Amino acid sequence: MTSISRRSRASGRPTLEQVAVEANVSRGTASRVVNGSLEVSPWALKAVQDAIRKLGYVPNHAARSLVTQRSDTVLLVVSESEDRVFGEPFFASLVRGLSQELSNTPLQLNLMMANTARQHGRVEQQVRNGHVDGVILISLHGDDPLPNNLMAAGAPVALNGRPMSEGPAPYVDADNESGARTATEYLYNQGRRRIATITGPQDMAAGVDRLAGYRAALRGKRGVTRLIAQGDFGQASGEAATRELLSKDPDLDAIFAASDLMAAGALRALRAAGRRVPDDVAVIGFDDSEVARHTDPTLTSVRQPMQQMGRELAKLLINQLRDPETDLSPVILPTELICRESA
Repeated sequence: MTSISRRSRASGRPTLEQVAVEANVSRGTASRVVNGSLEVSPWALKAVQDAIRKLGYVPNHAARSLVTQRSDTVLLVVSESEDRVFGEPFFASLVRGLSQELSNTPLQLNLMMANTARQHGRVEQQVRNGHVDGVILISLHGDDPLPNNLMAAGAPVALNGRPMSEGPAPYVDADNESGARTATEYLYNQGRRRIATITGPQDMAAGVDRLAGYRAALRGKRGVTRLIAQGDFGQASGEAATRELLSKDPDLDAIFAASDLMAAGALRALRAAGRRVPDDVAVIGFDDSEVARHTDPTLTSVRQPMQQMGRELAKLLINQLRDPETDLSPVILPTELICRESA
């Protein structure tokens, strides 16, 4: 037995051997999982990760204070596909803000995608192995356990977007409900009465809150036809949702889309259907991204301060690294309706 193992047992800290026994795998397999090797089966990966969590195992090289920032690395984890991350302007603006704020520190930003349980496991390995000082999570869906798992492993965590279930991780978000309510009220005040919305995903708080804002704006108003179709924030879903809405009500006269890309898809479907914008149908998007300035007609949109959100995310994480006892209150940023040609 090595001196390190003797010290670990004497101090009561779980050893790699104990992890291997708990997971019913060889020590070599447990070691490969701990060191991030891809040469393990999905079953073994899960068994070892479960054993690590159960025993509270921390590798020696990770047992250090995060405050020292010895790795000088922040992990940016995005729960979306590569096509979406590199194809949608929201993510680029957010990363730009993050990079601007981190440029004043020694911290470097590393990007990982995490759509599957296996990818989640790799993120947890990065933390447990001491390869990163903190984690920023973007675009979480549903009741994702990753934030709590990472915090349990000792990592400072900051979230972009309100999580679907309350937890200890601090987050930065735009005031989605207020922005959606303002956009829908604007359409109503223009005299539109057959007002549709294309929602974002309903397993994300942004999608839920923007739908809630639409509903709140029209609550109690008589003589209004309400129409709802679901999208996924992407352009193709906005186009498909608009065709669905037109099939339900060919005379609809307004659409609030919960993202600029879906609004751009709506413009395309309306043009194909022979509907003029804004004469026949007014359209409003959400984000005020570059997309809004390059559609035809240019897009009225709810501006959320995406670069500022990125900067605030970085500040949340930096503050935790400097002081683990720092206040973890969420940061909610205001939105603004930017009027252009489409409404």
